Amino acid sequence: MAYDSIFRPGLFAGRHIAVTGGGSGIGRCTAHELAALGARVALVGRRSEKLAAVAAEIAAAGGAPATTHPCDIRVEEEVQRTVAAIIEAHGRIDGLVNNAGGQFAAPLKDISQKGWETVVRNNLTGGFLMARECFVQSMEEHGGAIVNIIADMWMSMPSMGHSGAARAGMLNFTMTAAVEWAYAGVRVNAVAPGWIASSGMATYPVDQRPRIAGLWRHVPLKRLGTESEVSAAIVFLLSDAAGFISGSCLRVDGAAPNAKTDRPLPDHDRSEPYYGFPLESPPEFLRRENRGS
Repeated sequence: MAYDSIFRPGLFAGRHIAVTGGGSGIGRCTAHELAALGARVALVGRRSEKLAAVAAEIAAAGGAPATTHPCDIRVEEEVQRTVAAIIEAHGRIDGLVNNAGGQFAAPLKDISQKGWETVVRNNLTGGFLMARECFVQSMEEHGGAIVNIIADMWMSMPSMGHSGAARAGMLNFTMTAAVEWAYAGVRVNAVAPGWIASSGMATYPVDQRPRIAGLWRHVPLKRLGTESEVSAAIVFLLSDAAGFISGSCLRVDGAAPNAKTDRPLPDHDRSEPYYGFPLESPPEFLRRENRGS
């Protein structure tokens, strides 16, 4: 079951791209699309069994063989060793999808220093370390493209203040790195997914599911996004067609941040989701046919 990408076959032939958080969700989907387009993908994540499963999926789908690299991106020495191992296996790194991250729901008053720092290390420090090492160990010599995955944090992130602060920091890092690393032919951009019907949504507490399942009502397009729609944005920014795009952020959010609370959104069913990934399987409670009215 090949990936139904909108991009031309062989687009990334001969290129080597690292994908962090590649064992599930958006990272898994993006790794599949890149491999289907000819890239040799290096899957990075904390759980080796999940990485191995995705590598096996890619092989079964006929994609270019992927390598797996267990790593806690929050630990500098692990990141340095992992990037070195990727280069040893692949020869070079042409692209980085900085997708790994994680958070938990809590109001600011209940977040401990340890909880705050854990999320910031996941969503900001780890991404910085991966990008820095890919640049220093490989991209500074021959160029490349980095895409940092952030989030819809534009108007605030109630109950996710630690993640919002980290994601905002990652956006500023993106803009700064785009300037500092341009001399080496390295482009740095960000993708900000909004509410996506990803497998990652299943990790939130069960009592949060009714609220999550109703988020589509607050989106002007009246649905949640798909992993494939986020992957397509990432793939575009990694491609040569985005050769003059750097320091930018591409939102994939159905215009949700632009909606105004004093202007009710009309109901409609005119926005059809794009599913390019045949293995994409949103959590049962988020499937479109199961949503409430």
